[in-house]
Amino acid sequence: MAHFAKISEENEVLAVLYMNNEDIVNADGVEVETLGQNHLEHHNNWPANLWIQASYNTHNGKYIEPDTGVEAEDQSKAFRGNYPQIGDVWDPENNIFIKPQPYPSWIKNVSEARWVSPAGEIPEITEEQRTQNNSGTHEWGYSWNETNRTWDLTNFKI
Repeated sequence: MAHFAKISEENEVLAVLYMNNEDIVNADGVEVETLGQNHLEHHNNWPANLWIQASYNTHNGKYIEPDTGVEAEDQSKAFRGNYPQIGDVWDPENNIFIKPQPYPSWIKNVSEARWVSPAGEIPEITEEQRTQNNSGTHEWGYSWNETNRTWDLTNFKI
């Protein structure tokens, strides 16, 4: 199946459709994105240039083997960063689909097609906090503090 995102003039993903691979293959047996775009324009009354082909098996810039769910050794099939969802953004400059920027301070990691905090990855909770979460007495986790640009440990149960 070939997958295409319908995007707005502002590059927001409005829908994701799929079609038979035969509909985007030329006479030489080669996939051609414009064939799919023209097909979708004709059948959906939406401009061809606002249909962008996507990869169902690409996530965070990596191709995931469909049979195993494991990152493929050969990453040549990685295509356009992420499989798009409604509300995602098409970044034509970097040729990727990405979630909307969650906070003004977060930085776009183009190679992984995701946003990262300026303070790095979210910290792990401790084993003690995990035990408290499992017992139901607490709900520890980290939340982003945009004012201080830090990850703050929070008990969400309070």
